[in-house]
Amino acid sequence: MATLDDKQILRLLQPYLEGGPAAVAARLTPERQQALVESLGVYLDLLVRWNERTNLTAIRQPEQIVQRHFGESLFAGLHLADCLSADATLLDVGSGAGFPGLPIQLLESSWRVTLAESQNKKASFLREVVRTLGLTTEVHAARVETLAVDRRFAAVTLRAVDNMELAMRLAAERVEPGGWLAVLGGEELRAEGDQSFAVPGAEKSWLVLRRL
Repeated sequence: MATLDDKQILRLLQPYLEGGPAAVAARLTPERQQALVESLGVYLDLLVRWNERTNLTAIRQPEQIVQRHFGESLFAGLHLADCLSADATLLDVGSGAGFPGLPIQLLESSWRVTLAESQNKKASFLREVVRTLGLTTEVHAARVETLAVDRRFAAVTLRAVDNMELAMRLAAERVEPGGWLAVLGGEELRAEGDQSFAVPGAEKSWLVLRRL
């Protein structure tokens, strides 16, 4: 039995989907929404099951997982979709249980997404989600510094990582010229020249987009 049904998931996601740029949201047809919700339902079932035996996320209530993890990730993805091409590359630094990189991959299936996660158990979980959903997403089971020196991405994302200052510096080094650094976090991350968007339903939580 599914952890939550499709209607429940869509209802919980609605504020985040509606919070994206209007032009991007208009491309999210009912058919695309349905396919997205179905994939997220499978992802949720796997996450809840794995979380019973290994600590993937401190948030354990399914409704909160949908809102805090899936919703915030999709909110970031919608705003990035307003900046990137259909064949964009994206690196998710310190992906953990896949946020925000995996929901973004489900939102934009043509993007070439790489998830960098150095903890073996979390990397194994990411591979299981990728395999189950039939995605082409790359899982880099090591620290981001071990990627080939010349690998650069149109966008690099990070959220809730240890030592955010260091992580942002390492992430910025992986952004190609003219690309985007996308960070989900507190107001202190915002700097002059950034684009910033308040995350729906999350007090003092922001999506910060920085052009590099």
